[in-house]
Amino acid sequence: MQKTGFFIGIDEAGRGPLAGPIAVGAFAVKSEKALNEFRGVKDSKQLSEAQREEWFGKIKTQKANGKVYYAVSFSSAAIIDAHGITRATRTALNRCLKKLEAKGFAAPGYSCKVMLDGSLYAPSRYVNQRTIIDGDAKHAIIALASICAKVLRDRKMKRLSRRFPGYGFEVHKGYGTKAHYGAIKKLGPSEMHRRSFLKSFAF
Repeated sequence: MQKTGFFIGIDEAGRGPLAGPIAVGAFAVKSEKALNEFRGVKDSKQLSEAQREEWFGKIKTQKANGKVYYAVSFSSAAIIDAHGITRATRTALNRCLKKLEAKGFAAPGYSCKVMLDGSLYAPSRYVNQRTIIDGDAKHAIIALASICAKVLRDRKMKRLSRRFPGYGFEVHKGYGTKAHYGAIKKLGPSEMHRRSFLKSFAF
């Protein structure tokens, strides 16, 4: 087995919402020592929005220094409806890894160690991969991927709120809150809504 080189964490954000895309984030370093810059980082779900933005600022600084790289890819509500959430997530994940490969922060085979959260899996060309339940709470590199995915998805939902006013996307980010259900009942679903997630909803 070759010595492990690149170290990658992968997580997703937005699997459960009624609207908007699912986002997959990948965070990569060429040496695990680069993670020393992120001591104390937590899973995005354990952070406030302001704290996530603060950590993301640190991530961008280290990226600019060439020490780390991150990529976030999205699969839209239309793709989710057409192919299902699992395939949509896999499509976004594959795009993330291709972005890392293009920037020299990933290489298939044993030269890359990939750690993924929950039920995620990398393509089989990444031989040295491990899927970890609650990995975002256990490993910093997965937590950093979760922050990238969550921050950029939240920003996208805020932009979508301007295109589709009245649904409150800027507040609930597409999740199924009481206010969101009320808006759907009043306005009907928008093109950003996952119709497959609303099958049991009475309009």
